[in-house]
Amino acid sequence: MIDPANILRTHDLKHTKQRVRVLEEIALDKAAVSQPELEKKLGKEIDRVTLYRILNTYEDKGILHRIMDMNGTANYAICSASCTEHHHHDEHVHFNCTNCLKIYCLEVNVPRIKMPEGFTATTVTSTAYGVCEKCNSSAVH
Repeated sequence: MIDPANILRTHDLKHTKQRVRVLEEIALDKAAVSQPELEKKLGKEIDRVTLYRILNTYEDKGILHRIMDMNGTANYAICSASCTEHHHHDEHVHFNCTNCLKIYCLEVNVPRIKMPEGFTATTVTSTAYGVCEKCNSSAVH
C-alpha cells in the first residue's frame, strides 16, 4: 500500500484532503483508473476541475503516468519509485483487457527500438490487447 503523505512530502506538494483521496483511490485497484471513473467515485468530494489539476500535477511530478485506452480515454496508474519530475521510467508493457476494458501495468519491459539517424524518441509505449487474468478465470467457471 502507498503512503500518500510521504509521496506528497517527497514531491514537495502541499498535503490536502483531495490530493490524498486521489492517490488512495488510484492505489485501491491493480488496474489503471480513468478520469471519468475517478469523477464518479470522488464527485461529491472533488470537483472536475480540481481533479483534472491534481492528475496533471501528479503526472508532471512523476507520481502518476497516463495510459490512453482503446477509446482515447486517459487512465492513470502509480509510477515506479524511479520516476522523477523530469523523467518518467514507465517503460513497461500495458495490457488492455478487451472484455472488462481495464488497463494493467505489466512488469515486462518495452523492447528497445533503434531509432533512425535524426530521430529522437522521448517516449516509447507498448500496449497488448486481450483478456485479463480475472476475465479468463471467470470465463472458466
